[in-house]
This record gives sequence, C-alpha cells and structure tokens, in this order.
Amino acid sequence: MPWNTQGGPWQSGGGGKGPWGGGPPGGGQQPDLEEVLRRTQEKLKGIFSGGGRGGRGNRRIILLVGLAVVALWLASGFYRVLPEEEGVVLRFGRLDRVTGPGLHYRLPSPIEEVVKPQVARVNRIEIGYRSTATGKRELVEEALMLTGDENIIDINFVVLWRISNAADFLFNIRDPAQTLKAAAESVMREIIGRTPILEATTEGRRAIEQKAQEQLQKLMNEYGAGILLSAVQLQKADPPAPVIDAFKDVQAAQADRERLQNEAEAYANDVIPRARGEAERIIQEAEAYKQEVVARATGEASRFKAVLAAYAQAKDVTLQRIYLETMQEILQGANKVIIDSDNGGQGVIPYLPLPALEERAQRKRGETGGAQ
Repeated sequence: MPWNTQGGPWQSGGGGKGPWGGGPPGGGQQPDLEEVLRRTQEKLKGIFSGGGRGGRGNRRIILLVGLAVVALWLASGFYRVLPEEEGVVLRFGRLDRVTGPGLHYRLPSPIEEVVKPQVARVNRIEIGYRSTATGKRELVEEALMLTGDENIIDINFVVLWRISNAADFLFNIRDPAQTLKAAAESVMREIIGRTPILEATTEGRRAIEQKAQEQLQKLMNEYGAGILLSAVQLQKADPPAPVIDAFKDVQAAQADRERLQNEAEAYANDVIPRARGEAERIIQEAEAYKQEVVARATGEASRFKAVLAAYAQAKDVTLQRIYLETMQEILQGANKVIIDSDNGGQGVIPYLPLPALEERAQRKRGETGGAQ
C-alpha cells in the first residue's frame, strides 16, 4: 500500500512537507510500508539466526546481554537486615531460615523472598481509647467493665509488647496484633470481674496490672504467637462519668469512717494498756498487803506463843517484863516529870501542871537572855 502524494500525511496543511518541515524521502516518492516491514523483519532474522557477516558479533552481544541479565538477577539476592530486625527467608512461600542483622544472600525471586519484621521495636496497643492528634478518643464499648461487686468501672489501659520469635509471629497467627488486643481485653474483663470497685480504683491497681500481664503472657505462649509482653499499664480506672460525683461522696464517707475507726482504735490502744497496768498495780499492792498482814499476824502469834511459854516457866518475871514493856510503849512519846519523893518532893501538888510551868519558865528564860 504505497503512500499517496496527493492528500498524504505531509500534504494537508504542510505544502508537501512532513510534520518537522521536511518532505517525504525520495524527493516526493512515498516508500512502501510493507517493504519497510519486510526489510526490518529480515534484519531481525539475520541477527537471531547468525547469518551474514555480523552474525558472530550479534551472538556475542546477545550472550553478553544475557549474562548481564543473569548477573543482575543473581545480585538481587543480596539483602541487609538492620540491628532491630530479623530476616525471615521464605522459599516458594514456605519458611526456610531466619537470619540476624547484617548482609546476607538469598536465592533471587521468585525462588526465595525475605520478610524483615522489627523484633526490637516496642509496640503499643490502646484499649478503651485511641490517641489522636488533638488528644484521645474514648471507646465506651471497650472501656466499660463490670466489677466483682456488680458496679460499672471505666478503664483505659495500654499493652506494650514486642516480637520474641519472628517465625512464630508471622506464621502461627493470622493477625497477631488484633489477637493480642482481643485477648488483653478478655483477660482484663475477667480480672475486673473478680475485683471490687474500691480496690480497682485505689490500692489494687498495681496488682491488677501484674495479674493481667501474667495471664496475657501465658495465653500468648499457648497460642505460640511469638510475642513478649513488656508491661500492662492502667491509664484510668474510674467510675463512669455520670456517677463519678456520687462515687466521690461515697469514698469521702468511707474515708471519714476509716478515720474515725482509726481514732477510736488509737484511743482504745492508749486507754486499755493503762487500765490494765493500773489493775495489775492494784492487784500487786493487794497481794503485798495480804502478805504483810499475814506475816505480821504470824509474827504476833509466834511472839504470843513465846511469851506464853515464858510465862508458864516464870510467871513473876514475865509479868514484870510485860509491865515494863507496856509502860515503855505507852510513855515513850509523852512529856514526863519525875519527882523524887525522897528529896523534897513531898509538898508538890499532884495535880500541878508541871509541864506547862516548865514550858513557861523556859520561855521566860529565853526572853531574859535575849534582852541582855
């Protein structure tokens, strides 16, 4: 099918020239398209068949190109594993080996492929809320849980984890992160369901975190998930927002009750020991008095028996001694004036108050001595 010079592609609007300003080759004679295609086909056949003068050179070029392609294909098998990664090599989609950080080689695709999970990276799963650029978004369906005393509590917590076994992580569970999230929520609901709300919102939070981490790690080990938990952290453990004010009032009342109980116990601990000590002192004093009275009575009885035995042996002497001892005991503390009847004491009136006169004379002598 020859080109027609009249009305051809270079004819319309170009004055017989081509689209780049030149006319058709051959000075106006259009080439035959079928002839051009035939000649091109023959040249290609000559190259691939090795015919003609350039056949040997063409084969060399093809061989070099093929070797270069093969070399590039083989070189594509080199790969590098970063320090925080592990290389999991798959041969035709099946696990073949696991490589550590560094430069390694695998058979090029599609024979072997390599997956490089980040085993040193600490991942984070949020339950009960989601962090956003402007803050956090609460998820009520995840956060609200039922406590052991049939109250509702609003809990937000975080699970921190990393990959401990890359092969198990990739092949044992279809979606490890989602499985871990569902398991963490289930474990937390079970623990909260056995814990009173007051304990969950106060001193029991640390115990809840430890129990949740232990049970969740045990569950992941049973699944063979290749996951190691770093921590389970409670971000919030409060009553729901509509009742939080009433719950705070209840907590305040409970705190007052505990304070009053502590004060009463402190007062009891102060009074009771003192009362017990006072009672023990009185008992000891009574016991001592008892022993004293008994000992005195025993001594008096013994003395009386001794006196009786002496009286039985010598009545006159004993009576005289008893009289003297009795008079000594009676007159020991009294003022006494002794008048010797043999030396001029016959005219003394028996009832004259001699002690008073003696005291008056002593006072007068004292005043006279002071005046001199």
